[in-house]
Amino acid sequence: MSLIGTHVSVAGGLWKAVERGEALGCEAIQIFTKNQLQWRASPIPEPAATRFMAAWAKSSIRKVVAHGSYLLNLASVRETREKSIVALVEEIARCETLGIDDLVLHPGSHLGDGLDNGREMVAKGLMRAIERTPGTRARVLLETMSGQGHSIGSTIEDLAWILDRVGDISRIGVCLDTCHLFAGGHELRGRSSYDRLVRSVERHIGLERIGCWHLNDSRTEMGSRRDRHQHIGEGFIGAELFSCIVSDPRWEDTPCLLETPKGGPGDEGNIALLRKMRGH
Repeated sequence: MSLIGTHVSVAGGLWKAVERGEALGCEAIQIFTKNQLQWRASPIPEPAATRFMAAWAKSSIRKVVAHGSYLLNLASVRETREKSIVALVEEIARCETLGIDDLVLHPGSHLGDGLDNGREMVAKGLMRAIERTPGTRARVLLETMSGQGHSIGSTIEDLAWILDRVGDISRIGVCLDTCHLFAGGHELRGRSSYDRLVRSVERHIGLERIGCWHLNDSRTEMGSRRDRHQHIGEGFIGAELFSCIVSDPRWEDTPCLLETPKGGPGDEGNIALLRKMRGH
């Protein structure tokens, strides 16, 4: 079955994220392994890594996914590019230290230099980071984006192009974000729309390369190109899509992670609703 969970804070120590996820009844969690708004971070001390992995092993959480820093922009040809590659290498190393298999990454923004050039820059940046981290298991999951500004990755075809260019199927995959897909112009309302999306993903990317879902309803209408998350069933997407995802056997053992607002029903309410949709 799909693994329902949410993004949790690491405040107070990485192992605290496991405790928070366990308290929510998560089967999977997503974390930042460092401050997402800072370029550099000290290496993870061995005692902290050991404590995190011990807490994880004792918990009912099946999978942990890391999310990369929001500062990284592999699509840029400007000064942030080299910093982004170095930072990505460091994030992959942090995942290796913690035993985490998947690292979600925003593809980046071409900043007006053109989509084709931006996609090429992302692919080359990923290849350089992979070359610098031989023997590591962490897979980079490119996240689907809303198309806001000059962002790359608002279409399945964009991500497929990058994956094909990189080529190393063991080190790169995709994270499907429902709010971003919807805002980017994908119709997701109704069973037939969901089936159409899955067929497109299967044809262009391959279902085996989907490392996780981000389950978020949308505060804005389809094609808005605005990234505004909403509680499950309370936005313009509606509840049916999420029921389709969490009950689909094709997503066996795939993390389905909430990034919904913390107010209102909060993580507890959204997780309970997804469990009900899944049937248990």
